[in-house]
Amino acid sequence: MKSRETLIRLKKFQVDEKRRRVAQIEGMIADFQRMSADLDREIQTEQDRAGIQDPSHFAYPTYAKAAIQRRENLVRSADELRGQLDDAKAALGDAFEELKKVELLDERDQARERAEINAREQSELDNIGLMRARLGSALA
Repeated sequence: MKSRETLIRLKKFQVDEKRRRVAQIEGMIADFQRMSADLDREIQTEQDRAGIQDPSHFAYPTYAKAAIQRRENLVRSADELRGQLDDAKAALGDAFEELKKVELLDERDQARERAEINAREQSELDNIGLMRARLGSALA
């Protein structure tokens, strides 16, 4: 029984680790999206200040060009993380299924043990009842 409890603890730990990984990736994606939105505002501000909207224009602000490149890198990284997030969610689902299987086995074993204990107790009570009945009929 101890090994089953240890296995359940291990499976719970694995599920928690997978949850943390999913949350970490989701947080990174949210951070990248927030930084990308910040860069969008900075690019727009720089374009408004310079009065040039076309990045191919020779006088387009260098800072805006660099910010566009950083934004594109963030968007690309967020897209890559979405793929990792899908994988992490699938791994979390698998780990959760494994945990549930072990827990169900444990519950079934515990129910079987309880049934065996109840059957033994009932048998002992039946024996006591029979002994009393025999003593009662012998005394009468």
